[in-house]
Amino acid sequence: MTLQQKLAALSSFSQPTAASAASWVSAWQNQGSWADYNFDWSTDLCSTSPDQPLGFDFRMPCRRHDFGYRNYKAVSLFPANKPRIDDAFYFDMKQVCARYSTIPRGTCNGLAWTYYQAVKEFGTLNVTQAQIERIRQAAEQAALTAEQATPTAEQATPTAEQAAPTAEQATPTAEQATPTAEM
Repeated sequence: MTLQQKLAALSSFSQPTAASAASWVSAWQNQGSWADYNFDWSTDLCSTSPDQPLGFDFRMPCRRHDFGYRNYKAVSLFPANKPRIDDAFYFDMKQVCARYSTIPRGTCNGLAWTYYQAVKEFGTLNVTQAQIERIRQAAEQAALTAEQATPTAEQATPTAEQAAPTAEQATPTAEQATPTAEM
């Protein structure tokens, strides 16, 4: 295995796409097949941040993120690849969030964005429980506001009386019906 082959594999495992994520998960599940590449598969999951904030399981995205960071650092190509690795991390978390219905998905996406901003800015995850709680509260408030703004079926559907014009409204007056000659 050459350095070029290792770099090609690293690149294929660190793209912000479903195919790349699936390829990496397959490799992670069968690490022995990749022994010649001498990859570092170690992980501290989401570092000091919760791995499953509010029950959303970000462990696999954190594993792939650690893999990208550790292995690109090992070949001294980390700075050039960090933005893509961080983007793949965000992509992976959004894939986790996509499995949820609308209201919890909003909370999950808020957490994913916060985790992404932390690694993008600081290169590490250090999201506090207080930040997670603020996101949960904001998502609940947004859901409540959306619920209050959405009319019920009864409110959205006009009654027959509201929809149909009255006889007076439907019948034009003589003045409205008779065209006038322009001079």
